[in-house]
Amino acid sequence: MAILKSYGVCLRESSFQFPRSHRIDNYKRRNAKWRSPQAAVIPDFHLPMRSFEVKNRTSAEDIKALRLITAIKTPYLPDGRFDLEAYDDLVNMQIENGAEGVIVGGTTGEGQLMSWDEHIMLIGHTVNCFGGSVKVIGNTGSNSTREAIHATEQGFAVGMHAALHINPYYGKTSLEGLVSHFNSVLPMGPTIIYNVPSRTGQDIPPRVVNTVAQSPNLAGIKECVGNDRIEQYTGNGIVVWSGNDDQCHDARWSHGATGVISVTSNLVPGLMHELMFNGKNASLNTKLLPLIQWLFEEPNPIGLNTALAQLGVVRPVFRLPYVPLPPEKRVKFVKLVNEIGRENFVGERDVQVLDDDDFILVGRY
Repeated sequence: MAILKSYGVCLRESSFQFPRSHRIDNYKRRNAKWRSPQAAVIPDFHLPMRSFEVKNRTSAEDIKALRLITAIKTPYLPDGRFDLEAYDDLVNMQIENGAEGVIVGGTTGEGQLMSWDEHIMLIGHTVNCFGGSVKVIGNTGSNSTREAIHATEQGFAVGMHAALHINPYYGKTSLEGLVSHFNSVLPMGPTIIYNVPSRTGQDIPPRVVNTVAQSPNLAGIKECVGNDRIEQYTGNGIVVWSGNDDQCHDARWSHGATGVISVTSNLVPGLMHELMFNGKNASLNTKLLPLIQWLFEEPNPIGLNTALAQLGVVRPVFRLPYVPLPPEKRVKFVKLVNEIGRENFVGERDVQVLDDDDFILVGRY
């Protein structure tokens, strides 16, 4: 009976129309004024996403509270595919040592060397395995707004808690274009904007950040310009994470940064946790600086990939164009580990120098 009633409602609400004469339609077409078709763009319209209803949905306020976020490394098998067993161990070690969030597929995680299918799969895998213990922030940024929108939709659909977005690189745009680019992805969920001019070739100036900060989904900025810029934002109530490990101690305790998005925490998560949580600690900061400087003597993630292989926690496999550090720098890393204390580093094996022949370089995968 309920079905019949609903059917009756449908009939009442719909107006019955007799077939129209084709002559009338043809006459109207010939005499109608032509209008340019409206562009098929609907502002702030995005695909429906499971994450809005059931999967790890979080707020920007939850992301703003994170103090130690690790830009997690992506390890590989000898054929260049993801080594998910080693990856899970790395994420587990971060959680056990107090990391509150991980960036998946960022520069450190070599998202630039992944297909989008690999990228979204790794985000989904991280959410499914660890989403209840750590905030999963997917790097779904791109220099193409179209790709950034699509990847971010997919990332939130598989349950990521927040997105990381860079400004369009190489094919740079105007400041107004930057605002439009970020405003195209901000409505989808909590977002961290990443400013690293040394890689993109373009600074995201405060004028742009202050404009997009009107969105409630802006969680904050990962800022690599320096601590003066960080203090400029924090003074205006904008959350900032330092993107420079060598400056993060002062950024956190003297310039108002909430914390750090760190590369070094891949190696010494416990010490980086102490640096971000336990107040000013100039002696610990000084102790870590030689390691941090070593990590960035070559472009990231070359140093990190080499170090994790020497520690025995990942296979010594590199996706090209990255190649391992030379032997003399590998020897230096062994000395740094012994000075800081092997017990402070991830893994349990003895640190090794490794021979050049131990490394596998993969160009096709």
